[in-house]
Amino acid sequence: MPEAATPEPRPASDLPARGTLLGFDFGLVRLGVAIGELETGQTSALTTISGEANAPRFVAIAALIAEWRPAGLVVGIPTHLDGTPHEMTARCRRFANQLRGRYGLPVMESDERLSSAAAEAALEEAGQRSWRARKPVLDAVAAQIILQHFLDTIQHAKA
Repeated sequence: MPEAATPEPRPASDLPARGTLLGFDFGLVRLGVAIGELETGQTSALTTISGEANAPRFVAIAALIAEWRPAGLVVGIPTHLDGTPHEMTARCRRFANQLRGRYGLPVMESDERLSSAAAEAALEEAGQRSWRARKPVLDAVAAQIILQHFLDTIQHAKA
């Protein structure tokens, strides 16, 4: 029996000029979520979904999609600094494929190199010095950085 084709990431050109995007920083234990606007290019950290089980994660994602009605989804794809695949690259692409299959929305992939380190630095600079204070929002801020990078990239391509 032939293997089913894996859906490909959608190009950003498929997106409307206006609308909301949800961005995701996939992790095995936590899933950071951010929201952004195509028209303004602005992003905000939204929430962190905790837990390893897929079913509750997808219930939470479905609720966010119902609430925000995004035009598309963006998933951070980790690679090593030289661009070669990371041990989490395949898992993140699988997550992106699951989003495509479940929600029928355009799902784009974005480079997430150093997003967690940038999120750590941003939170510390904002005055959240203790790890205990940063941990609950770290993944959402990383998702915001991933989504902002994506929006900056497509804005630059339009210019």
